[in-house]
Amino acid sequence: MVIELLAVGIAGASAIGGYLKSRQFVRQRLRFVDAVQRPTAPVVAGAIATLAAMPLAIFLPLITFATAIVFGAGVGAGVAAGARDARSLPSA
Repeated sequence: MVIELLAVGIAGASAIGGYLKSRQFVRQRLRFVDAVQRPTAPVVAGAIATLAAMPLAIFLPLITFATAIVFGAGVGAGVAAGARDARSLPSA
């Protein structure tokens, strides 16, 4: 029971961390990149983040495939939020 609760906590922390870091990256570094404004950008970013986290799910016992999927969803949501924020920021 404790291990499952720890795994859920890791999944939640990875989702929140992925969301916050990807939103910050898109707002600061990619605000002038037109490709980030496309509707497919969050889906692609989330899929790539999920695939990047999958090897961790194979080798680490507390990180499951669900954790990798939740992390990818957090990254995708962060990219979408960062792109929306970048549209509302004034141009430099």
